[in-house]
Amino acid sequence: MDSYLIQVNGQGDHVPLLDIHLKTNGNSMSLGKVKGRKPRWAVRASEMSKKTFNPVRAIVDSMKVEPNPKKAMISLSLGDPTVFGNLPTNDEVTRAMKEALDSGRYNGYAPSIGYQSCREAVAAYYNCPEAPLEAQDVILTSGCSQAIELALAVLANPGQNILVPRPGFSLYKTLALSMGIEVKLYNLMPEKSWEIDLKHLESLVDEKTACIIVNNPSNPCGSVFSKSHLQKILAVASRQCVPILADEIYGDMVFADCKYEPIATLSTNVPILSCGGLAKRWLVPGWRMGWILIHDRRDIFGNEIRDGLIRLSQRILGPCTIVQGALERILHRTPPDFYHNTLSILKSNADLCYAALSAIPGLQPVRPAGAMYLMVEIEMEHFPEFENDVEFTERLISEQSVFCLPATCFEYPNFFRVVITVPEEMILEACSRIQEFCEMHYQGAEGAQDLECDK
Repeated sequence: MDSYLIQVNGQGDHVPLLDIHLKTNGNSMSLGKVKGRKPRWAVRASEMSKKTFNPVRAIVDSMKVEPNPKKAMISLSLGDPTVFGNLPTNDEVTRAMKEALDSGRYNGYAPSIGYQSCREAVAAYYNCPEAPLEAQDVILTSGCSQAIELALAVLANPGQNILVPRPGFSLYKTLALSMGIEVKLYNLMPEKSWEIDLKHLESLVDEKTACIIVNNPSNPCGSVFSKSHLQKILAVASRQCVPILADEIYGDMVFADCKYEPIATLSTNVPILSCGGLAKRWLVPGWRMGWILIHDRRDIFGNEIRDGLIRLSQRILGPCTIVQGALERILHRTPPDFYHNTLSILKSNADLCYAALSAIPGLQPVRPAGAMYLMVEIEMEHFPEFENDVEFTERLISEQSVFCLPATCFEYPNFFRVVITVPEEMILEACSRIQEFCEMHYQGAEGAQDLECDK
């Protein structure tokens, strides 16, 4: 029979020690002295949670300002096209959802990467001779945000770095820092319609660079890269042997005088993970349906990246099954005039906003070519009473009840972003109030110098 002897040793103020002896089949064995533990609550937030930081929320939440009570609030800050009800999705889209729900076939778990039939539908929708796709090249995700998260997680390890546009969508930095991935910012050039400064981009690449994020069409800029510029970006990636994470959630949302080129159609050798989804083009951001398209014709990713994406997708077991059930019909039955009408409204709003803001002294808007936004430069030397774009936009709220996001949120100070999805009459009213605000605070060269001397 086995026997156990536990002896407690402790004298005076010393912490008791447990001296444990085991006697097994006649042989005595000591496990030594183990320091006693007094249980106590010590629950702390994880290091990952502490490293998670959203610049937009941090800046917006710090703007402790009340709108002018005499003027109704006009928010040009939120990139949600559904907010004002002027951009509803198409009837075919809602009908597809109703049928999927009523069928009763999509109430259970799906494979973590999505139903095979749904991945086939996405592959068929985006397949073209220049960038062929099959179902095995598609991972369905819970919105484009999760697609970006999975793509980053499979490509980069803690301690590596990624190259991110400046100005750029803040989520890239939020996700990367939470994973212990360094963010290096490459410059976009407003004077060249927000093209990438390619020399600066390439200068940032080192042996720890895991991927280049290319966002086209752009949030926050509303820019659309030309075919030739995309080819130059691909040339950098090819020379440096760095894969591309393409954020193409606004793909095809370009105005009539412009053409959208999926970056994967222009390269046969650079491996690309393209992230997209239903949110913007189909005007249903709350449905949380996204995807990753794997373009790897030279088999550089190989099975390792594909298998890694499958394993990572198993953490939450895939996107909403009811939306998956509607996906094939949404993709293939939404009428072309729906897309055309949406873009016509956005283009009209963009033209109105650009023209109105261009006429205001001290502001320099950059004409957009797609997506849902435009960026406006504040000539801060003509507004010397404001320290920066955050203070400028705060006062715009308190005096005129117009809320635009300061571009510090996108790592680009002294600009602000305007969302162009609001109804036309609100765009015009907002621009009128911005003009009134700027005329109130604008200082010419002499006035600005006088104010500086007074400080």
